[in-house]
Amino acid sequence: MLASRVSQSYRFTVQNVFKRFQSAQASLATSSIESMREESIFTEEHIALRQSLRKIIENEINPHVEQWENEKMFPAHRVMKTLGSNGFLGVNKPVEYGGLGLDFSYSIAVAEELGNINCGGIPMAIGVQTDMATPALARFGSDELRTQFLVPTIAGDFVACLGVSEPGAGSDVANITTTAVKDGDDFVINGAKMWTTSGMQADWMCLLANTGGENAHSNKSLICLPLDTKGVHRAKKIEKIGMHSSDTAQIFLEDVRIPQRYLIGDEGQGFTYQMLQFQEERLFAAAGILAPLEKCIAYTIDYCRERKIFGKPILDNQVVHFRMAELATEIELVRSMLYRSVAKYLDGNDVTKLAAMAKLKGGRLCREVSDSCVQYLGGFGFTENLVSRMFLDGRLLSIGGGADEVMLSIICKYMGSLPKQKK
Repeated sequence: MLASRVSQSYRFTVQNVFKRFQSAQASLATSSIESMREESIFTEEHIALRQSLRKIIENEINPHVEQWENEKMFPAHRVMKTLGSNGFLGVNKPVEYGGLGLDFSYSIAVAEELGNINCGGIPMAIGVQTDMATPALARFGSDELRTQFLVPTIAGDFVACLGVSEPGAGSDVANITTTAVKDGDDFVINGAKMWTTSGMQADWMCLLANTGGENAHSNKSLICLPLDTKGVHRAKKIEKIGMHSSDTAQIFLEDVRIPQRYLIGDEGQGFTYQMLQFQEERLFAAAGILAPLEKCIAYTIDYCRERKIFGKPILDNQVVHFRMAELATEIELVRSMLYRSVAKYLDGNDVTKLAAMAKLKGGRLCREVSDSCVQYLGGFGFTENLVSRMFLDGRLLSIGGGADEVMLSIICKYMGSLPKQKK
């Protein structure tokens, strides 16, 4: 009898939480749109763009997230085509290649809205397509190359991936060992790429490879690599603790021959191009975690309001409601840093330091918020739910796209406090 009553009480609590959380989600959606009106970098056009994307997320993506998480792969071509057909894969890309031709602030509005997808893997894969694999191609690629690769990627006909990390080189981009050697009019590529988001489904890879020279910062080039080329081996799909719906591949390149005209921009400028787009990539990442963090807090508050312990709601304990207030404050600080960085970037300023700070703080906040919320959810927090998913998915932000320690080194460099390396 006691067990039955406890079980019924638990189910009642959980059911109430889900009902209240659905209401909280709607409230958050409205408040997040309203808050955009208060920021000088956003306009009615930004809001309209975001509202259009929200409809796609609610109707075409979120209803399938649980299935795709269980299957450990979302249908990238289907989702990208839906987004591409509605203009969301080329928001700040040139109009002549199918983009909307808007400034980077619109990409940030999109990144924030993508945070309303009920998992981390799908927004990450979309971010790879829009802000990691294509920026250099859009800025520096030849007309022929942009027509062949950028146009179908913006349209959602192609899925793109980024080939930078390797088994022996992740955040340390200068130490990659993949080579692209000239042979007649071709490059012959040998090496391996690791942690490749969308690598099992992608049509092409924006590949970083060594093309000659001793200087690690000027011997690299970016190359468009079709993944159906002979010698490309998608070795395996890597199993991860989170980001389940996003496939991650290990790819081997063995005597892969492609035309030299697939080179993006100038030879030897690949490292520079990669560093340039890190500003946008890291700001995009910081924007994408705002909504998930807010939803974690809303979910936890609703659960702790319903769930009672020692005769009163968990939320009534000062340590709980004060902690939620502290974390909500931290989220707003990241948002303010993000918007300030974007505004400065739009004015033509180098925001490498601020972007590194935003990503650093955002990554750490993912851990702090989700850890606190899992703790306050108690046993329920150790089950599969929105908060526990964030606990696992959000952990990647402190690793991917440059680990926390790399962000700290960048910040120290700009502060003039980084020790100089001995020659």
